[in-house]
Amino acid sequence: MVIITADRIKGLRELSQMTQKELAIKLNVTRSSVNAWEMGISIPSTQKIVELALIFHTSTDYILGLDDKVTLDLNAYAEDEQSLIYQLSSYFDKAKSGKQ
Repeated sequence: MVIITADRIKGLRELSQMTQKELAIKLNVTRSSVNAWEMGISIPSTQKIVELALIFHTSTDYILGLDDKVTLDLNAYAEDEQSLIYQLSSYFDKAKSGKQ
């Protein structure tokens, strides 16, 4: 589970185009803590797992490797922002199926 969690944290951070230092600042930890999590040397506390899920708009289960589905929690976004995200998702779905 530690390796999966390490890979998930690193992958989500990179997808968010965030440096280890930027993530560390958001979590109020050191950059070396984030690095240790990503290398599988240590695992974040329960509170930090929750904070990571909030930052990356995903579930704690996904970060911990208990669920393989990538989810995106849109509750933190305003209705018009959610609408844009849905439109973008629809655009990509159509492009993938060749129905543009």
